[in-house]
Amino acid sequence: MGKYILKRLGYMVIVMLILSFLMFLVYTMIPFDRAVVEADKFKAGYKNAPNSGELYEQKVEELRRELGTDQNIIVRYLGWLGVMPINGTYQGILQGDFGTSYSNNNQPAQEVLKEPMKNTVFINIFATVLALGITIPLGIFCAVHRGGKRDTAIQVATIVGYSIPMFIIAIVFIWLFAVELKWFPVSGMKTPGSNYTGFKAFTDKLYYMCLPLLAMTFASLGSMTRYVRASMTEALSLDCIRTARAKGLREKVVVYSHAWRNALIPIITLVIGWFIGIFSGSIMIENIFGLNGVGRTYILCLNNKDFEVVLLLQMFYVIIGLVGNLITDLAYGLADPRVRVNK
Repeated sequence: MGKYILKRLGYMVIVMLILSFLMFLVYTMIPFDRAVVEADKFKAGYKNAPNSGELYEQKVEELRRELGTDQNIIVRYLGWLGVMPINGTYQGILQGDFGTSYSNNNQPAQEVLKEPMKNTVFINIFATVLALGITIPLGIFCAVHRGGKRDTAIQVATIVGYSIPMFIIAIVFIWLFAVELKWFPVSGMKTPGSNYTGFKAFTDKLYYMCLPLLAMTFASLGSMTRYVRASMTEALSLDCIRTARAKGLREKVVVYSHAWRNALIPIITLVIGWFIGIFSGSIMIENIFGLNGVGRTYILCLNNKDFEVVLLLQMFYVIIGLVGNLITDLAYGLADPRVRVNK
């Protein structure tokens, strides 16, 4: 197992390097010059000078040297990683320098993402745990009572829920719970003008998160319930389940010990995928409810051509995806010894 993990970690490093270069190449090819944008801020200071055009060009060249954009793509990429000096200094990812957000008062890129990441993780953890807590028991119940009236009713409801787009669900929830019933606020993340601290700040934030949390949970119930039901239905049809019943084992033991263990392999992918997804954010939900999350920040940075923040976020997603795949493979072995990796 140890050798397998080390081998996978080596593959992960190679994949990260390849993907990081491809992403860096894509954003470098975009027709945008940060030096020109920054030079335009100084243009007004010497626009009346007789040689203003020459001064402007000199400023652009100076900024390109400072930013390192006058180098070729390989040098710029290695400088971004931190393995090659730019202007005589190493200032890249390996040195903890993840770039600067020019649209956020030149803050470090990681500082720009810190608060949105907290908000995204906050709401997605609640939504994921709540959704899994509902869909797993519901999917098992539907599989055990397959073909019954309750199973049919739940299947119809899950098809309807699965077919409705996320933004429609969010708008309906706002109309019902915020406008008509007035249980929750329409949008925002805290009471306007409030300066709560400690537990009061937490409860106030949770109150504002309730409506988007309900919308996200409801939108995920349909697909997840059907997925769990399909896996359990297949597991209950196995010969080993018929043998367990023929031996006289109690139905709860058959369902939750034997069938559920056999159904875990495909469900593990779903569960781990959902927990990994807590970092990615929901662009639709965050924009509709006005949440300062990762998805909304990602779109804003793209619109503002704040590519260093975008690259940092995408590298984070690459790492999360690779680590998630490794955890999934290891979890397969814990759930089913037949697929356990020992080499």
